[in-house]
Amino acid sequence: MPAISPAFRQAVKNLGDKEKEAIILKAARRDAELYDILRYELLEEVTLEEVYDDAADKIHELLINASGRSLAKALTKALRKAMKEIARFKRITKEPKTEIDLHMYTLRLIFDNFTGQFDSYYKGFFTASARLLLRTIQLIRKNLHEDYHLEYKSELDSFLQQIHSRPKHLTVPLPQEFEIE
Repeated sequence: MPAISPAFRQAVKNLGDKEKEAIILKAARRDAELYDILRYELLEEVTLEEVYDDAADKIHELLINASGRSLAKALTKALRKAMKEIARFKRITKEPKTEIDLHMYTLRLIFDNFTGQFDSYYKGFFTASARLLLRTIQLIRKNLHEDYHLEYKSELDSFLQQIHSRPKHLTVPLPQEFEIE
């Protein structure tokens, strides 16, 4: 992202309302993410729950509709796209708790529907799921107050237990359980 120069700032300040409006609309038409950010910031009817639901629906569609010759490879690709959708959600809303809820939603989808793919010869999906679990634990510790940790503990412990029960070697250093400080 380019640094904004003082001359550019001054030029924007000197623009009239109609010119600013035209520039904003032109930029929003060119960039879908900017459009979503502006919708979320400017429109009262676009709520955090609505943006969360849209992201959750996209993630659900990506994972459930994954198909191909190797389901584990297709799921790995879908999981990568799901992580990009969560990153997009974060850029739009800047809400750490809801970002973590999307991580947990994704993990629930994986552990409720696709744990059979953990035993696949292709271990990319198993590793990607373990990394997502580790990233979620790190985000909870970093961004949420300790009072929230208890809310996630039992579910995270269940996911960790399922990962550790597999005979595959983990390349990611996962704890045995989610420890509350």
